[in-house]
Amino acid sequence: MSAAIPLTQRLAGKVALITGGASGIGASTAKLFVKHGAKVIVADVQDQLGLSVCKEIGPEETVFYVHCDVTCDSDVQNAVDTAISKYGKLDIMFSNAGISGEMESGILLVDNTNFKRVFDVNVYGAFLAAKHAARVMIPAKTGCIIFTSSAVSVVSVGATHAYVASKHAVVGLANNLCVELGQYGIRVNCISPFGVATPILRKGLGIMEKRKVEELVCSAANLKGVVLEAEDIAEAALYLGSDDSKYVSGINLVVDGGYSSTNPSFGMVLKSHSSSTHPSQN
Repeated sequence: MSAAIPLTQRLAGKVALITGGASGIGASTAKLFVKHGAKVIVADVQDQLGLSVCKEIGPEETVFYVHCDVTCDSDVQNAVDTAISKYGKLDIMFSNAGISGEMESGILLVDNTNFKRVFDVNVYGAFLAAKHAARVMIPAKTGCIIFTSSAVSVVSVGATHAYVASKHAVVGLANNLCVELGQYGIRVNCISPFGVATPILRKGLGIMEKRKVEELVCSAANLKGVVLEAEDIAEAALYLGSDDSKYVSGINLVVDGGYSSTNPSFGMVLKSHSSSTHPSQN
């Protein structure tokens, strides 16, 4: 039998709103969600890119773009209201929008304005997304809120103070919301990716070529032989947004190939010590 096995649509009948949905993880998730039967609102400030992504994914009856600055309360409110008016409900809020901010060279040189900006987008934006999602999910007694955090929420990799602090804050917000909203049947979770060669990471590293960023990340990764891609994080969001995870709430799903489970520093010191003490014989 050569007939293709039909795709099981894990989000059939569901409506999702994805902030930061015009590129990177957000765009990959929008494509996957629609593939699995969801109707999707893509919310972003990158209007031309967002419209292009939606056109690529499918017709307006399936995916729709709305301009949304996540630091603006009325924009987030409008995005949620658009989901309701267009598709009748909101099942999944994927608060994915985020920025890394400017690079720092130590706490004494951190720019105050930059620090506040990172928190405005990454934390206040996540708060507004959750608040307006809860506004429509609480009466429905169901729903799912997912936040994009980062592996820096569980392990230090030398990222900027603003970014690291903001991603820790997102995990804390998710934990608190999980406790409050569970009584309404609403699940709240985080996804914390390792390095994905998205536009935000490429810009932060000052390396615009995707392949070079992937090579850099792979050289530092714990799990070898596989490249972490935006599609892999979309798959994690699919799991947390679907009924497959109907009793999963309050977790920080770390997608880092085990990087945060190990610290190679001591082993490297031992290896260096061993080679200096017992030099190889030629």
